[in-house]
Amino acid sequence: MDSLAQLNRIQQEETFDPEIETRISQYEMAFRMQTSVPELTDFSDEPQSTFDLYGEDAKQPGSYAANCLLARRMAARGVRYIQLFHRGWDQHVNLPKQLPDQCRDTDQASAALVTDLKQRGLLDDTIVIWGGEFGRTIYCQESLSSGNYGRDHHPRCFTMWVAGGGFKPGLSYGETDEYCYNVAEKPVSVHDLHATLMHSLGFDHERFTYRHQGRDYRLTDVAGNVVKDLLV
Repeated sequence: MDSLAQLNRIQQEETFDPEIETRISQYEMAFRMQTSVPELTDFSDEPQSTFDLYGEDAKQPGSYAANCLLARRMAARGVRYIQLFHRGWDQHVNLPKQLPDQCRDTDQASAALVTDLKQRGLLDDTIVIWGGEFGRTIYCQESLSSGNYGRDHHPRCFTMWVAGGGFKPGLSYGETDEYCYNVAEKPVSVHDLHATLMHSLGFDHERFTYRHQGRDYRLTDVAGNVVKDLLV
């Protein structure tokens, strides 16, 4: 790295190209990121109380619980954006067996992540968002029996939860109709959610508007509104 930086600086002194300085900075940042990984992913310095909180699965690399613990360690080191995936929620059939397993994987570890961030004073400036891309129908898909059934995709209404970062705790917002098919009260569109998240992060979503081929565009598709009832 030192030799590479020296070569780049020789070139920079000849050309006065500011992009070379940027390249040097990028190389060094990438090096620091890579060399930090072994210490970051080594959980041996975590006390047993951590695994009591997240669950014993947190000791298994690649599990959802371990990823939640890894997310907390990354947040504590100043990582700005962290995304966790947990796949396999598409229960068109075999829901009675699969869904409890999915919840068992995620419930304790997700609650532990929020609790851990709060205990460490990290939740005030960290937003935790938990959700998928759509909901599921309340009625059965495929044949219905006591041991096997499923549910279809349902984009009309679904639930997400958000914690930290200026969002009100302990609040349930919005309701569906009696069949859980349509939103009946206090709807929050995807664009509203994005506008609210950006507001909590300190951005005015309307200032990200740009015009292209006669149409205005922005991250919230010139549609979203900040849902102030969700914020402290």
